[in-house]
Amino acid sequence: MQNDKKHLAGKFNNMVTTSAIGILIASFIVGFGGGWLAYYTAPHIASNSSFLQSSKINSNVEENDNAENSTLSGIEERIIETVDNSLPAVVSVIATKDLPIIENYSPFGDLFPGFQIPQQRGTEERQVSAGTGFVAANNLIVTNRHVVADTEANYTVITSEGKKLEAEILTRDPVEDLAIISVPDLNIEPLALGDSENIKRGQLAITIGNALGEFENSISLGIISGLSRTLTASSGFESEVLREVIQTDAAINPGNSGGPLLNANGEVIGVNVARAARADNIGFAIPINRIKNTLQQIEQTGNAKYPFLGIRYILINPEIQRLNNLPFDYGALVVRGDSPGEIAVVPGSSADKAGIVENDILLEINGEKITQDNPLGNIINQYEVGEEVSLKIYHKGDTEDITVTLGERP
Repeated sequence: MQNDKKHLAGKFNNMVTTSAIGILIASFIVGFGGGWLAYYTAPHIASNSSFLQSSKINSNVEENDNAENSTLSGIEERIIETVDNSLPAVVSVIATKDLPIIENYSPFGDLFPGFQIPQQRGTEERQVSAGTGFVAANNLIVTNRHVVADTEANYTVITSEGKKLEAEILTRDPVEDLAIISVPDLNIEPLALGDSENIKRGQLAITIGNALGEFENSISLGIISGLSRTLTASSGFESEVLREVIQTDAAINPGNSGGPLLNANGEVIGVNVARAARADNIGFAIPINRIKNTLQQIEQTGNAKYPFLGIRYILINPEIQRLNNLPFDYGALVVRGDSPGEIAVVPGSSADKAGIVENDILLEINGEKITQDNPLGNIINQYEVGEEVSLKIYHKGDTEDITVTLGERP
């Protein structure tokens, strides 16, 4: 019995030993296989993980790019639509004159061929200037006064389609560098006029014009760079002070004068007038609100009337006050000109009827101060012919208020 127990115990121990060895061998095989499998597949898993991560990043980039492209495309489409809608109403304004044809000839023929004398042989019509204008009302075109300043020239407008039409100058504004042209049967939809009082620095600005007098329908894009600028502009023959004008970095080249300055909605907010000669991308436009009254008059009556006070004056500043020992450093001093015919007060004018005389100082009109930045002409131009205004003046040592009825400029 005891031997049988020993035999069973030995057999059991052999079985345990064999099982343990088998488990160890199996564990080794599984561990080795798992390690080999991990070693083999890890790079592929990492690679696929990088690919998935890269795909996710690329997907995000593509989404961002698409969003950005969509935004830019929207802006571009809006600008293109504005330009397409506005182009038909922008015209080139061409001035021509009959000029002499000069030829040189030798009175001695072949004897002295080098001796030449200029001689006129008839005349021919030639272009003398070119600018831009835009249709602002039915058959009416707005441009700059300096574009149509030559009263002896003939004027033609050329549409965006190349059609040439004879033009008549209806009015040249005596204060602003603005003019209005009439072209019968123009049949072009006018541009919408915006409100120049509501424009903001930084908003989009578009110019269209006859750049350099030879590149019709030229488009420039920029922003409103500044407001209420005052500068002296010169055409080479004369100069004038432009006050309270709009500054833009949209290109305003020679030939662009008189063209529209548009906002992104295609509304005219200014009339292009000048550029800074010693800088790039500094241009100026007259606010569109300043031509609206004249346009309305012409539409209603066929002509424009400009208010007239009837005095010759200089604007006072601290230096003029000091030199002339004046009691005020602002206002308009009534003075005569250098020539005998340049009198201080026009006889029979509104000023004459109100008792204004030489050396009086006009200080305010309807409570608005007359200054270098807010000159008399600009203030008067806000009113209508026949309208009564209140003037504060310095007259013979006393300050007094008088009422004046504005006349019509001759």
